[in-house]
Amino acid sequence: MVVHHSKYVGDLKEESLVEILEKQNVKGHPVHRLDRKTSGLILFVKESKNVSIFQKMFDDKIISKKYLSLVRGFVSQQEEIDSPIKNESGNYKEALTRYKPLFHLEWNIPVEPYQSCRYTLLEFEPVTGRMHQLRVHANKMAHPIIGDPKYGNRHHNHFFEKYFGYAKLYLHAYSLTFIHPITDEEIKLKTKLPEFWNDLGIMNLDTLYE
Repeated sequence: MVVHHSKYVGDLKEESLVEILEKQNVKGHPVHRLDRKTSGLILFVKESKNVSIFQKMFDDKIISKKYLSLVRGFVSQQEEIDSPIKNESGNYKEALTRYKPLFHLEWNIPVEPYQSCRYTLLEFEPVTGRMHQLRVHANKMAHPIIGDPKYGNRHHNHFFEKYFGYAKLYLHAYSLTFIHPITDEEIKLKTKLPEFWNDLGIMNLDTLYE
């Protein structure tokens, strides 16, 4: 779902996360957002006066964000990609993403143009926060994210849709870490993967949440 309605989602009619929470009498203000098809953690603050404090923490790269993603092909080592990304105004902004491989999958099922298919579970850490940054960088690495309708590989997207019976984006914001600006407490937030990830048969993911 969308976090809140804005110019980025156009005239989309579905309820936003903010609207759903308001119906449940949960009051809060989101200080960042995720793409509509990305699952995971969203940070809310209770009082509007503190929104700018947390937004500045994101801007100043004080809050560490980590994502899990399934990408096409084998990624062999931990690296980073430093490549500018075009914003909604058409201007290029610097963008830096760190990543490391956690797990490899290979199935003897043909996906054009190969006779088998290979995938990597990656941990992404975006240092900057550009729109669609991880999806664009994964594409530039030639390891697009599975289920990405815009930057992904259509052959692998179609394979997952046919094989598993759904079209899902394998990108999940699973971790936020920061020092609370008011209490000075270290905050470590983590959330588990959506259930549809279980179909991949990766059994050792629970160690990520310890």
